[in-house]
Amino acid sequence: MTIKLNDVAKVAGVSPTTVSRVINNRGYISEKTKQKVENAMKELNYYPNDLARSLYKKRTNLVGLIIPDISNPFYSELALWIERTCSEMGYRVILCNSLSQPEKEEAYSIMLIRNQVDGIIVCSYNRGIETYKKSQLPIIAIDHYLSPSIPVVGSNNYEGGKMAVEHLINRGCKSIIHINGPQELETPTQLRREAYEDLVKNPVTYIVKRPLDEREISYTVRKVFQERPETDGIFASDDMIAAKCLQIAEELNIAVPNQLKIVGYDGTSTISRLLPQLTTIKQPIEDIAVTAVRHMMEMISNPEETNFNEDFLQPQIIINKTT
Repeated sequence: MTIKLNDVAKVAGVSPTTVSRVINNRGYISEKTKQKVENAMKELNYYPNDLARSLYKKRTNLVGLIIPDISNPFYSELALWIERTCSEMGYRVILCNSLSQPEKEEAYSIMLIRNQVDGIIVCSYNRGIETYKKSQLPIIAIDHYLSPSIPVVGSNNYEGGKMAVEHLINRGCKSIIHINGPQELETPTQLRREAYEDLVKNPVTYIVKRPLDEREISYTVRKVFQERPETDGIFASDDMIAAKCLQIAEELNIAVPNQLKIVGYDGTSTISRLLPQLTTIKQPIEDIAVTAVRHMMEMISNPEETNFNEDFLQPQIIINKTT
């Protein structure tokens, strides 16, 4: 049997209108009446219809979050902080794991719009999603360019890349290789590559065609060691690639850091626990999440006054035993 608002009113001894006003916090209601209504709701195990309330308020207090791979430590930590920050602001998060599949991401974006979310935060490599271009919802991208009209929040990738390469040079490396994702991906993370190429005399970048595919990462790293045995420094564009470099170097009896020095990128708490020896560029993941949510709330509250395009935060180098 479904408990209705009229049932609560009957048990509380008040009118249905009074129950509605208590639920929606509208108008003056005495504390005694509020308590009677709340006690009746508890007794009947009654929960207000959030959809009906959202239609009244014209907000659902829901935010969509689309990520490419929840198993990746960077995205899982980012999702954790976004959810926590949204919760503190009275919002709930619908998490969508697209597995980097454009058709799945588009389906998720349509689902979020149909569920009347108030905004969407996107961490995606898929630039051509038509839903983002046509939607009137507030949308924010994390470290990826989705369209000229969608603002981006992330870290200062050029500065992070510069820190990594300068550190390897200062450690005496003469043959530094960079491992990155496909150059055609339009993302601020390409600035890590740009910093590397600006600082290294004869830059050589190896491409991981599918950056979230462990087998593809392994194939590319092995290729580096086979084709460039003189390599004494590797700047990996993320910690997962750096971890694979460490693993394969150990298999090949290449001593780290004596023969080979490695710097990763991201600095998630998961990798820090599993590989405390890794030197890495730590992104301010919590600050990125908080900043993205804050901008999202501003866009929801004042859609006509939003005027930011990019907000990039400062990373830091964490020096450990791989350099």
